[in-house]
Amino acid sequence: MALYKLLLPKMGESVSEATITKWLKQPGDLIEEDDTLLEIATDKVDSEVPSPVKGILKEQLYTADQIVQVGDVVAIIEIEGDTETSEPTVQSQESLADQPKFSSETTNLEIPGIAQLSSPVEETTHTHYEQGVRFYSPLVKNIARHEGLSQEELDRIQGTGAEGRVTKEDILLYVANRGTQQNTDHAKPTNVPMIKNEPTQVTPTPTVHTVVNGSDEIIEMDRMRRLISDHMVKSVQVSPHVCSFVEADVTNLVLWRNKVKDAYKKREGENITFTPLFIEAITKALKDFPLVNISIDGYNIIKKKNINIGMAAALPNGNLIVPVIKNADQLSLVGLSKSVNDLAQRSRANKLKPDDTQDGTFTFTNIGAFGNIMGTPIINQPQAAILAVGTITKKPAVIETEYGDMIGIRHMMYLSLSYDHRAIDGALGGTFLKRVADYLENWDSNREI
Repeated sequence: MALYKLLLPKMGESVSEATITKWLKQPGDLIEEDDTLLEIATDKVDSEVPSPVKGILKEQLYTADQIVQVGDVVAIIEIEGDTETSEPTVQSQESLADQPKFSSETTNLEIPGIAQLSSPVEETTHTHYEQGVRFYSPLVKNIARHEGLSQEELDRIQGTGAEGRVTKEDILLYVANRGTQQNTDHAKPTNVPMIKNEPTQVTPTPTVHTVVNGSDEIIEMDRMRRLISDHMVKSVQVSPHVCSFVEADVTNLVLWRNKVKDAYKKREGENITFTPLFIEAITKALKDFPLVNISIDGYNIIKKKNINIGMAAALPNGNLIVPVIKNADQLSLVGLSKSVNDLAQRSRANKLKPDDTQDGTFTFTNIGAFGNIMGTPIINQPQAAILAVGTITKKPAVIETEYGDMIGIRHMMYLSLSYDHRAIDGALGGTFLKRVADYLENWDSNREI
């Protein structure tokens, strides 16, 4: 029998590692093609890794809760073939035709997310040191560069990954504690923070369960809730939040949607919701006020070229995820509607890919879906603003006409904008929010779609 090495597949340009959360097949199990072998988790998305071949699972090279780099071999599968094969075929879940060719002249190049594709089965572990320097994943190096860590400082971080590799958790823990740690090694410069000599303990991802404590019930956070918790705390600590509100008369918008929704569903086979209408207005306002479509790096403001809108979505288990519509300003209203429906459906079915939640530049959340009239959302870092819309409610309102003021029943809605006061002042934030409301209020009732 031949042996097949299953690699952790590439999951997106900005994703370099994942955590194994559960093995669904055990050594000795018969595997059919496309059977799910294991479940993995990145910072945002949980995914499944299917088997591209039929065979018997021979070996698991990582256990649950271990962090694996993209391109690492995670399992050995015994398949039918020549028993004298010394180097089994290696294949990720992407076509090998799309992978770069490796030669002896290129093996020293750093190519993030790609492992050498022709190593023997016996080499189930990877060398993490090159020319005496410890190997670091692209994610770890990006964090180090962003936090201003020197190479010497990075080399002294105690790694808890395989063979002492520094994981994302290791470097984030170090960065969080670097300001309070004392340098006790007099042989090294006194201005470089030191870390503790003992290894950092990594707490395995807990499963959700409850413990009864007297009359109270203690519920442990699941992995995603912990990530949300850390992300929200960090956002409040990093960004001074300011929130502005406006009330918009969206009667024309509501009446237009009511007029076209049946014909649209018959033609496109899906509903048109209010969400793409709101997102279109946001993208127009962002083009009018590009300094809202930013992120902040220290004392630098990074003005984003692309307008990538994240749409907060509640999952069936109560957690939150923010899939991203890339280049939303370049999509037609039909394109926006299809993107919104696709991401919403895949969010609920837990079918999002890691790239689906990356590179957002601005976030939109519809709290009106839960009957709320307004709210003050927390900024989705590293963005600088997030807009929320409340429920659309019929209210008596003053209508200005050429014959004077009148009272009429109108469809009214509150919009709120939370923004980072380090870069966005009240004038910019308030004017941007009013511009979004203006686009919604002035909706063309005769618009074709």
